[in-house]
Amino acid sequence: MEKMLTGIRSTGIPHLGNILGVIIPSISIANKKAKHSSFIFIADLHSMVQIENIKIIKNNTYQIAAAWLAFGLDIDNCLFYRQSDVSYVTELAWYFNCFYPYQRLALSHAFKKNKMKEIEKISVGLFTYPILMAADILLYNAKIIPVGKDQLQHIEIARRIAYFFNKKIGKKLFVLPNAFLQKKNMFVLGTDGKKMSKSQKNYINIFSSDEVLKKQIMSIRTDSKSVEEKKDPETDYIMSLYSLIAPLEKIEIMKKRYLKGGYGYFEAKVALYEYIIHKFSSERKKFFSFMKNKPLLDHILALGAKKAKSIAHERLNWIRKHLKFNSID
Repeated sequence: MEKMLTGIRSTGIPHLGNILGVIIPSISIANKKAKHSSFIFIADLHSMVQIENIKIIKNNTYQIAAAWLAFGLDIDNCLFYRQSDVSYVTELAWYFNCFYPYQRLALSHAFKKNKMKEIEKISVGLFTYPILMAADILLYNAKIIPVGKDQLQHIEIARRIAYFFNKKIGKKLFVLPNAFLQKKNMFVLGTDGKKMSKSQKNYINIFSSDEVLKKQIMSIRTDSKSVEEKKDPETDYIMSLYSLIAPLEKIEIMKKRYLKGGYGYFEAKVALYEYIIHKFSSERKKFFSFMKNKPLLDHILALGAKKAKSIAHERLNWIRKHLKFNSID
């Protein structure tokens, strides 16, 4: 039975790119798989490399939990938990730190990108970020890992760690994980045409108020063509986002309007806004309802953590045995 695992960092409310690229496809897999073969966690430990204020991370965690639940995650079928509640993962990460070559880890894209800027501000946590991510995956021997395109290198590092560790110990302790990509949603454009990202502030948050959501959509960058001029639907950012969420017949109607002319970008933005409000109306209501009941969110995450701990405890004892350490009581 192949296990599936994925997580989102506690850096804020999941934006449209997170929802289309990770949340919806992950829920689709998790709700169909055998009971307790899917692991979905909120990566609050990973978030510490970016956010130092624990109160902010905690509130972000509630928002992410509410988003997953609003989109219909079946918590009776999968293990849904807060990363920091299963501390066994940090022990496994330490073992990987001690076995994995420094030089290979230094090739990580995230580290190299930040190294070019201000190396004196880079934490050890940022450098070893892929190691903790590998521990998240390999602790449960997860095989299917839904990720965005930008996370492919991290999955490859996890595969190398599994292979390297297995070879060092002489036992197949870990299966090699595989990235699962939704081809249609691998790369969701932000309002500026670049990859949608909170750090770039080019995201669309469907859980915003109507006013804020409309403002975000109206900020989508366009060219200077007039209403009367024909427009290219293949290069337009509004059309790109609309095509990811609307049914085929609506997409074709908007394409024809672009190619015919007499259809302005303002009208296209209004159409995108109205369709988002329509398509995600139920999820928006559920999200706000969950956010008003944080004790319920704590209870749900605690139940998931209890199940995950039981599995992680058994797995880590198995790993400890092959490392010649004593078992955990």
